[in-house]
Amino acid sequence: MARRGSAIRKTLLFVLALVAAAAAWELYKAIGPEDGGSILGWKLLPRANDVSMPHVWDVSARLLDDESRTSKRPIWRVVLSGAWYSFRLALLGFLVGTAVGVALATVMARFGIVKRGLLPYLVISQTVPMIALAPLVVSWGGKLHLGSWEWPKWLSVAVLGAFLAFFPVAVGTLRGLESASATSIELMRSFAASGVQTMRKLRFPSAVPFVVPALRLAAAASVIGVVVAEISTGLRGGIGRLIIEYARQASGDPPKVYAAVVGAAVLGLAMAGLVTVFDLVMMRRRPPAEELT
Repeated sequence: MARRGSAIRKTLLFVLALVAAAAAWELYKAIGPEDGGSILGWKLLPRANDVSMPHVWDVSARLLDDESRTSKRPIWRVVLSGAWYSFRLALLGFLVGTAVGVALATVMARFGIVKRGLLPYLVISQTVPMIALAPLVVSWGGKLHLGSWEWPKWLSVAVLGAFLAFFPVAVGTLRGLESASATSIELMRSFAASGVQTMRKLRFPSAVPFVVPALRLAAAASVIGVVVAEISTGLRGGIGRLIIEYARQASGDPPKVYAAVVGAAVLGLAMAGLVTVFDLVMMRRRPPAEELT
């Protein structure tokens, strides 16, 4: 009952947050400067005109209209199709990034010398600009072969999503694996438990509360990586490509651009929902926090 009440409360807070965001958008549009504004000489305030900030209801109505005069498909269906395509790539990148992150964290937690030598390079890897990295990874397409199999362009996009996803998983899992108390570790050693048994029965269960927040960050990062990679590489079929195509019509049809942005936001929420389901499955046997205290 406590978990059910918590789920209902979180759902209501989520809906309330969406309503508050829409209200804040409309409030700024009503009182904000149409051509933007400056604070202490810095031009920080965004433009509040109809081209830069269309009304929420205009964007909602545009989702129900036809995509163009030559296409009779409603925009919501086109956006949903693009989001579904990008979702599969983001999911693949998320799974690959999670597997790599957990593997790296396990090795670093097991061997201190690996942690000291590898962790700085993991941090440095996240400073590489995605726009600079995307053309390099995309160039693998058509050049890498395994028998008759050729590296497809969409796989490059998934790899870029995994590149952003593995780091939070590696750091979060490492912190969780190291969270087990020294007393518990000594107890496992007194039972003559091997390193693998200690990892499986003590360290990984202790790491779950740390891994779940890291997975949420990784899910968001995989979506960002895929969308940015689609924009950088021009891969057709995904939500990133739709954002590029609709952005060309921004001056004449601003709500159309935001319709694609809404699709990208829904994509991110779907990935976060998967992590929430994982959290519920992994934590279902754990007592609530109030019972532990």
